[in-house]
Amino acid sequence: MELLVFHGLIAAHIVTGTTGAIAFWVPVIGRKGGVNHARWGKVFAYAMMATGSFAVCMSLMTLVDPFGTHPHLADRFDANFIRGLFGWMMLHTGILTINLAWYGWLAIRNKGRHALNRHPLNVALQYAVIAAALACAVDGWFIGQYLMIGIAVVGVATGLTNLWFIHKPQIERADWLKEHIKALVGAGISVYTAFMAFGSVRVFPELALHPGMWSVPLIVGLAIIIWHRLDVDRKARQVRARRVGAAA
Repeated sequence: MELLVFHGLIAAHIVTGTTGAIAFWVPVIGRKGGVNHARWGKVFAYAMMATGSFAVCMSLMTLVDPFGTHPHLADRFDANFIRGLFGWMMLHTGILTINLAWYGWLAIRNKGRHALNRHPLNVALQYAVIAAALACAVDGWFIGQYLMIGIAVVGVATGLTNLWFIHKPQIERADWLKEHIKALVGAGISVYTAFMAFGSVRVFPELALHPGMWSVPLIVGLAIIIWHRLDVDRKARQVRARRVGAAA
């Protein structure tokens, strides 16, 4: 029964993750601010929150019974490794995905109403991802899987920078737009990393922790974030220039 429930979670995780992975590219490539951007952006955000929630459920089941949830890995890895990779690290990435999707969606929904970003759930998610990241790093240290420590750095940095923005007294339009881009593209990085890294365990277990499996989505995602943030800055400068010209 436990394995049946776990496989059901995997199936739901794959369906929502695939939906999000496809929907991700419409707002990234398409015209910004249009109907399709908003519609598919919402599909992506909801899919990522669902995907992250299923990942959290799977990770908790793995922490309780690593071999019961992953019997196919029993002859390849020990219980501590399975708990580390599919327990603590998946718990961290699941919470991180939920965090980024919620935070990014809230940033665009609230826009100039910055005080609404201090919603208790939004603040709590920042502390949750920091706590999960630290737990992931500690377990990674004990079992000698230092990639877990590297991934944990992302979670801590996300929580701290998000808290900095949330509690920032005053923001400009470019600020919330940059946070929106950072968070939702970050969620995209998360889902593609999960497909490449966690998914590889079933096909090529020896590649599960290979840096290449983790670096490709990160590099592509960072390039997208940098490109769009530079575009936001460029447009903001143009707006300021037009205002100065009109005032003169």
